[in-house]
Amino acid sequence: MSALTITKVRKAFTDTVALDDVSLHVPHGSLTAVLGPSGCGKTTLLRLIAGFLAPDAGTIAFDDRVVAGAGRPVPPQDRKVGYVPQEGALFPHLDVAGNIGFGLPRAERVGDRIDEMLDLVELPRSFRSRQPHELSGGQQQRVALARALAPGPTVVLLDEPFSSLDASLRESTGRAVARALRAAHATGLLVTHDQSEALSLADQVAVLREGRLIQAGSPADVYLTPHDPELARFVGGATSLEGRAGAGSTATCALGTVTLTHPASADDVVLVIRPDQVVLDTAGVDAHVDEVSFYGHDAAIRLTVGGAALVARVSGPSAPAAGDSVRISVRGAVHAYPAPVRD
Repeated sequence: MSALTITKVRKAFTDTVALDDVSLHVPHGSLTAVLGPSGCGKTTLLRLIAGFLAPDAGTIAFDDRVVAGAGRPVPPQDRKVGYVPQEGALFPHLDVAGNIGFGLPRAERVGDRIDEMLDLVELPRSFRSRQPHELSGGQQQRVALARALAPGPTVVLLDEPFSSLDASLRESTGRAVARALRAAHATGLLVTHDQSEALSLADQVAVLREGRLIQAGSPADVYLTPHDPELARFVGGATSLEGRAGAGSTATCALGTVTLTHPASADDVVLVIRPDQVVLDTAGVDAHVDEVSFYGHDAAIRLTVGGAALVARVSGPSAPAAGDSVRISVRGAVHAYPAPVRD
């Protein structure tokens, strides 16, 4: 049984369809990342789950209890949903203990429960008396999570909670939040537009595009077996090459003959190749290095081969320079999709 079940949900605002026929199962105790670009419907989905909006069609259920879309909706305050917004939104007039205990019965606002929540989000108990302005951005987000977890919610909703943090703090805070959710055996839904965040933190990734759920699965499934070329580009940074299906599970393209994950379903195909599959290989085909972005531990190399553009990720110290001629090959099997029909 899923902690959260969304079935054929639709929501429109005037002439704009924000969500269309979205269905998703979120298992108990798991963290699901809802991934997609701005305007794809991620926050609308969270607001529907929280009860701030009502669906035009479909249902939302916690365990087996329908809370929206059938009969009388359950109001937000009765849904047992924890909510962590982008900026944390701590009450500035309350200290850390007051913020964490805000949603608790009066008898639980002192003592062990506050300390338990501080331990859970990996903050010192001495922070109880600190004011929000005395905390870093990452610490504020941990307090906001502690406040959301304190009443024992059915589901915790996190609306891009790390977007305002700098890169290093975003990564460490994200890991701490994921650990806290798992330690609490809480069911979480994390909205993000950051592919790395979704893949590294979540148990399940659900990708929205223009209001529709394109694919939901484990991070590895979404990354390694994307539903379509656009998803491969969005999640895996893949590049596309035109190709022609060959014998068995092969195709020919600017890189020569490549192996496919499955036999092609059309003669003309689009091949999607992730940067981690493109390797420097003295036995490979000739390519020209157009641009190099150095990140220290690795580098992104933008290449041209046979008039087609590719991206490779290689070890930073061994990266070639822009303008170099290199040889490359493809490691592993690639996905092939039917090429669009040209007019």
